[in-house]
Amino acid sequence: MSGWQVQEAKQRFCEVVRRAVSEGPQVVTRHGEEVAVVIDIGEYRRLRGETPDFRKFLLEEPAWDDDLEIPRNRDLPREMDFD
Repeated sequence: MSGWQVQEAKQRFCEVVRRAVSEGPQVVTRHGEEVAVVIDIGEYRRLRGETPDFRKFLLEEPAWDDDLEIPRNRDLPREMDFD
């Protein structure tokens, strides 16, 4: 984890956020004491237990396009030699 003093973090906020996304959590200190951490939103959601639930997504009946066509492969299966 990288460390930033509050004043420096304020002046270089975009850099702090960029590093949180690319390098991981960024610790912010005030008078040498750790007071905050800037983390990637995906990590935040994971820590909060807000992971997407596929079952819930399907049960909520997502808005599918009525014209959704999924083509089916009509080819015959390949021949297998089991000798």
